[in-house]
Amino acid sequence: MVHTLTGKDLTIDELAGIVRGERVALSSAALGRVRRSKKFLDAEARSRIIYGVNTGFGPMASVLVGTDDLAALQRNLVRSHACGAGEPVKDEQVLAAMAVRLNTLLRGDSGVSVELLQLLAKLINARFAPLIPEHGGVGASGDLIQLSHIALGLIGEGDATLRGKRMGASEALHKLNLKPRVLQQKEGLALINGTSFMAGAAALAAYEARHILSVAIRSSALALEAAGAFDDALAPYLHDARPHPGQGEIAKLLRALTAGSKLLQSRRAFERSQKPQMQTVELERKAQDVYSLRCAPQILGPMLETLRDVESTITIEMNSATDNPLIDERGGEVLHGGNFHGEYVAAAMDRLKLAFAKLSVLCERRLNFFLHDKVNGAFPPFLNLETPGLTLGLQGLQFVATSTTALNQSLAYPHSLHSLPSNADNQDVVSMGADAALLAARVVENTALVAAIELAALSQAFATLKSRSNASPEGKNLVRAIRNNLPVVREDRPLWRDLQTLATAVRHGEMGKNLL
Repeated sequence: MVHTLTGKDLTIDELAGIVRGERVALSSAALGRVRRSKKFLDAEARSRIIYGVNTGFGPMASVLVGTDDLAALQRNLVRSHACGAGEPVKDEQVLAAMAVRLNTLLRGDSGVSVELLQLLAKLINARFAPLIPEHGGVGASGDLIQLSHIALGLIGEGDATLRGKRMGASEALHKLNLKPRVLQQKEGLALINGTSFMAGAAALAAYEARHILSVAIRSSALALEAAGAFDDALAPYLHDARPHPGQGEIAKLLRALTAGSKLLQSRRAFERSQKPQMQTVELERKAQDVYSLRCAPQILGPMLETLRDVESTITIEMNSATDNPLIDERGGEVLHGGNFHGEYVAAAMDRLKLAFAKLSVLCERRLNFFLHDKVNGAFPPFLNLETPGLTLGLQGLQFVATSTTALNQSLAYPHSLHSLPSNADNQDVVSMGADAALLAARVVENTALVAAIELAALSQAFATLKSRSNASPEGKNLVRAIRNNLPVVREDRPLWRDLQTLATAVRHGEMGKNLL
């Protein structure tokens, strides 16, 4: 598939497709806007002072740079800021940043050349990904550090991967029969001054989060069935009485997923079977289910609303001009402002990781319910299908879930609060958007792991049910999908490889049709 970028309508799903190997093309109308913007900037720069074109940067903007040094100015900007530290980020995140940067520059607000954008498109299609260390950006004048490493690759310096193989950027360009880019005026600034890295990483995190939340809704339905939960917790009247849209939508989905199930407990049948007594007696079962079962719509609903709000924010960001200054060719102005500030993305990522840290808590608590025989009162200890004591069932997996959930709780602290002044106090309030996006991506990935462990437990629980044939069609389908990735555990065996396979399937949307 080929995605034609216009600068104005890139979606998260399209970006995910590009990252996974689909190609990009450039809209002819967008290229027309780019040419007009470039022509206007070139003319204006001959007769006026324009920040970042013929001046220094940041606190050094008071320096007027001579025309003979304008190319060196852009090259020096890239080289000086390509100083990130830490482990390289994933190639997928680099390619996402490149695609978002290409799309934003196609708006025609940045004064760059068509040739630069054509080069970017060729490199994305060739799976050329400059190495970007994870640390260094503060997300205020955009992703200066991370995007500088991309720009460094375009000029043939630094390291890159080509179709996953690491080499020098110059070698990779040579293999592609492409020449390193000689940056023209403003092109270095336009490449690095913006939110494209954080937006790209955020978009991929949101894309995976949607798959994970879909699985969590399915696992909520399966948990209700496995536990023989009361059916009235999903009653339409109950949720209409508290009309939050997310809660109502989750309840509706759970009703659809459990349709046809004979495992859910009828509230009316239970009440008729338990007549009031003169004396206080112990009921056969509790009259209400634990919150992780009964309150699934009320817990998942806010997460759904948060995810949709995050997706809206990131979609806007991916289609926005975020460098500075911007070129208003029609109005005849060069405008200086702060569209590069990453607060929108940082705040969105903090909300996303908070929601998904809580989702990992929900999955972990339901896991504990099914593993703890004193709590559920129906299943063998740790869902052991052989000889408890001799074999250990899913004991080990619970430690992993507990540890990962605790890590998520620490990572969930809002990173956008960590504003520290920088750049000689020019950047006095910063967003920390790039790190916020990377941390959110980590929380999302961790949540997929905890969700996968819960799925393994639910599959194991179903293996103990004599009445499992009474499960809903959707429930049976999900159990089959789980077992295709992690078979039922009878004799003890190392589960780490199966678990990674299942967690990857959760992240990539391979556990059934996405509900969202």
